[in-house]
Amino acid sequence: QVQLAETGGGLVQAGSSLKLSCESSKRLDSFNLFRWYRQAPGKQREYIAQITDRGTTTYGLPMKGRVTVSMDNAKNMVYLQMNDLKPEDTALYLCYGDRPGGLGGTQYWGPGTQVTVST
Repeated sequence: QVQLAETGGGLVQAGSSLKLSCESSKRLDSFNLFRWYRQAPGKQREYIAQITDRGTTTYGLPMKGRVTVSMDNAKNMVYLQMNDLKPEDTALYLCYGDRPGGLGGTQYWGPGTQVTVST
């Protein structure tokens, strides 16, 4: 059974940094890629960052320049380092993984970790 679990969220002040973690129950190299998304109440889900199995990274517009995505294959962990947090970054942050196989692969989501940024 494949599971993703995010940790590292919390309540921080504007300007702070947080590092989110996504632990996979399977080896990272069994995935094509991982992404981080966020969802705030009443808003659409936003794409934040992606890292492929080869370590190639791309970033979405909402936090570009303030986030870094990375992974540790030995620990089966994917990370999202977030800097200079703003109140508008308050959201549930979700880890997504895509594995090959079947038609179009299989997608997995973690339950999310809440990040709240105060003024």
